[in-house]
Amino acid sequence: MRPALVAAALLLLALGGGFYLWKEGSAPIVSEPLPVATSTPSTPAATSTPPVVSTPTSTPPIVVTPTTTPTNWTEIVWADRSKKQVVFTFDGGAGSHSIDEIIATLKKHGVTGTFFVTGKWAEQNATSTRRLAAEGHEVFNHTYDHSDLTTLSSAQITSQFARAESSISALTGKTTKPYFRPPYGARNAAVLAAARQAGYRSVYWTVDALDWKPGITDQEVRTRILSNLAPGTIYMMHIGDDITGRILDDMLTEIKARGYAIVPLTKAL
Repeated sequence: MRPALVAAALLLLALGGGFYLWKEGSAPIVSEPLPVATSTPSTPAATSTPPVVSTPTSTPPIVVTPTTTPTNWTEIVWADRSKKQVVFTFDGGAGSHSIDEIIATLKKHGVTGTFFVTGKWAEQNATSTRRLAAEGHEVFNHTYDHSDLTTLSSAQITSQFARAESSISALTGKTTKPYFRPPYGARNAAVLAAARQAGYRSVYWTVDALDWKPGITDQEVRTRILSNLAPGTIYMMHIGDDITGRILDDMLTEIKARGYAIVPLTKAL
């Protein structure tokens, strides 16, 4: 190897860099420098001046204080099955097609209904939300915008409950606690734990009337309701379809004729 090349190689080595070991007639052999070991702290280093977080003035942050709730809160799927009674629940998340008929029918039968509405629905249907409360119906939490809670973090789930509570209680004058219904029926252990921490207990259903299902007929929904009639049944119907408004009067009449009481959730557990 020429003296000049040897000197250059030694200089590179002294500087800690990579170099080529090469001789005439052969391919170069690359020698890479060893990687430099680095350590990542497990927690960020403290700074003397905390970062400033800018919050839009139009949407102030919602501060939620954790609520102490019973650790034995299990999800509700049935009402008290020892009594000949059923519960009709109505979900409001999209549309209000049947709300006037529902309210009128419940009043006709002297029945108190149980409603799960989103904060957005309440905001968009403020008059109807006030009417529900004024006529004594139960109005509980269905999240703010009908999000799939299983896709959200615990903090986001809490925010959904808090925003809905703020919007609904401002119209009804009552809290939505302690019950909520998960949109789409989507829930898991993390959702139920976050809900319990926020002061809410999940209410599922015994029978989904399927009034929301495209293409289903009035008679099919009637048959589904009556063929599943049993003590403690919790029916789920919807505000945003037309079928509920058309058949509810007949359903309440028939169920009462069969000797069942129709009661609100809080009196049926």
